[in-house]
Amino acid sequence: MKQACYVDIDSPVGPLRLVADDGGLRRIDFLKTKVKVDASWRNDAAALKETLHQLRLYFAGELEEFDLVLAPEGTSFQLGVWHQLCKIPYGETISYGELAKRVGNPNASRAVGLANGSNPIPIIIPCHRVIGSNGKLTGYGGGLPIKEKLLALERRQLRLL
Repeated sequence: MKQACYVDIDSPVGPLRLVADDGGLRRIDFLKTKVKVDASWRNDAAALKETLHQLRLYFAGELEEFDLVLAPEGTSFQLGVWHQLCKIPYGETISYGELAKRVGNPNASRAVGLANGSNPIPIIIPCHRVIGSNGKLTGYGGGLPIKEKLLALERRQLRLL
């Protein structure tokens, strides 16, 4: 594996760290506090140019579907959940129960919730589009205010850029 590269950016939902390597985009981290960079990574915005471009378009309300090479690391179950998340259309939401059905195990709502919560590439793998069965927003790695902003952006109720 080639050396991972990263870039820290300011975004409309707060500071983010993007991490990629030759396999594709590996992570997007919400930087609520100063997070130490892995010593083996190199800071290289140019290597993440296309990801940065597509994120800018998304936050401006001009991009509904990302076209990036993603390389999240997880179990086969997690990968299956994250794959299904990518199929939720822009501006729509589903419940954890519905997501469990889509991964082929309708009784796995809690496991699906855990996989959703461990999504390493939020925003692009749209875990923010999963809500409680009662229609209420539930946990989000970046915090519920960010989840609300992303959903409002996708419903065209908010412009972030």
